[in-house]
Amino acid sequence: MQLQTRGTKRLTRSDAETLAVAALSFLAAEPERIGRFLAETGIGPEDIRAAANNPGFLAGILDYLIGNEAELVAFAAEQQMDPTAVVTARDLLPGASRATPDRI
Repeated sequence: MQLQTRGTKRLTRSDAETLAVAALSFLAAEPERIGRFLAETGIGPEDIRAAANNPGFLAGILDYLIGNEAELVAFAAEQQMDPTAVVTARDLLPGASRATPDRI
């Protein structure tokens, strides 16, 4: 899944949600990545489905990436986008504080 972020199109909240889902898929694609995400956020693998119903969950995924530069750069490269697009997307989701990933 690739989200268009270049050109004149402005990101919408729907785009931001789609990007966050792509970010979760990116993390889940590699056991080490998802393991670090789960360990840092304190969420268990069995809790992801329930957490997805929390409005802050998608924002928390982007917060996690923003707080982990190597993961952010790798995700942005995979999506063929500028990493700042993730920050822009995060600002469109609830609770745009980016203070800590434990809001998940």
